[in-house]
Amino acid sequence: QVQLVESGGGVVQAGGSLRLSCAASGSIFSINAMGWYRQAPGAQREMVATITSGGSTNYADSVKGRFTISRDNAENTVYLQMNSLEPEDTAVYYCYAASWRGRDYWGQGTQVTVSS
Repeated sequence: QVQLVESGGGVVQAGGSLRLSCAASGSIFSINAMGWYRQAPGAQREMVATITSGGSTNYADSVKGRFTISRDNAENTVYLQMNSLEPEDTAVYYCYAASWRGRDYWGQGTQVTVSS
């Protein structure tokens, strides 16, 4: 089992920045990829950014150039630096981890609200 705990959400004005953190605990040796998804009201959950254990990253087109995902394997933590935030980025952000065996884990989510 893997437990994921997010932090760093909040309210920010458009154009501002936030940094999300996600700390993993438990069977961390089983984790391959980690990342962030988000879900806005009335919308489906969508991928924001992912990073593999080797450091390969993938971003949604909507956040490329504005968001940066990074990972500290020693601290078992993944970060999402969000710059130039837009009202459309308002959502609950979920930390995600995928094990080498294909099992998915999710955090409880943290609210990000961008005011115009």
